[in-house]
Amino acid sequence: MTSRRVVIPGGSGFLGQSLSDHLVGKGYQVVMLSRSPTVNPGRAQEEAWDGKTLGAWSRLLDGAEAVVNLAGKSVNCRYTPANRKEIIDSRIDSVRAIGEAISKCETPPRVWVQAGSLAIYGDTGDRICAESAPYGAGFPVETCVLWEQAFDEAQTPSTRKVLLRIGFALGSGGGAMDPLMNLAKLFLGGTTGNGKQYISWLHVRDLNRMFEWAIERDHIEGVFNATGPTPVTNAEFMRELRRALHRPWSPPVPEWAVRVGARLMGTEAELALHGRRCLPKRFLDEGFVFEHPDLKPAFQELLAR
Repeated sequence: MTSRRVVIPGGSGFLGQSLSDHLVGKGYQVVMLSRSPTVNPGRAQEEAWDGKTLGAWSRLLDGAEAVVNLAGKSVNCRYTPANRKEIIDSRIDSVRAIGEAISKCETPPRVWVQAGSLAIYGDTGDRICAESAPYGAGFPVETCVLWEQAFDEAQTPSTRKVLLRIGFALGSGGGAMDPLMNLAKLFLGGTTGNGKQYISWLHVRDLNRMFEWAIERDHIEGVFNATGPTPVTNAEFMRELRRALHRPWSPPVPEWAVRVGARLMGTEAELALHGRRCLPKRFLDEGFVFEHPDLKPAFQELLAR
């Protein structure tokens, strides 16, 4: 097994596939850990794991360059007691399993990059949040705190640890942008609620480069906000999306309609009505230069494909 191996638990989703393609293009061997590995995974190898117990997958960490953990049940669901438990358990169990696997390696991975979420800051209003900002309140915040605590508690003295609190990643062909794009195409991409809630967004290629930085720069450790430098309000975000799709206007969606629609779609209205205004202070301090810092050209580039 090559030392340029990167293992990505939970890598079968949009972010994992995009990161895999990026790393393969940089000369890495990528191995994805999935509950349902595919027979023909393309350029990345896939191996089975259950996200909570050690198995044959753990040998892949021995001698690896990095492990990048993206595992966790999607929060795009109703927060029923069963779903809340699964959201929390899927995150904590995967972190603990990876920590245990690393502790048993003869040659531990050089770095463990752990996905987190900007949701830890709560619904921030106009408050600007760098990495040192206080936490918010509510179930998403509680989930993030438990998630990060599990990562902090993992004892990996020979493995550097980096946690990326990831923002709203924009990419083509999948991810969180697709449903908004589909609504806008149908002239339903209006301002959501009062439109003042902030969206901390970034282009998925900048996110991939952040993961690459975390892997390759030995001095980088601790918590980083993985988001772009120009958060915008929901009203601004939807306006630029409509313009990029040549849909000049759509009716606004009042809060009551968002709540009804969310229930019908089996999700939580707060995912659309709450916002956070976060900045990637530590990445900027490190000299990270964004290829896509502004929303309008980012949309134009993504939607021109």
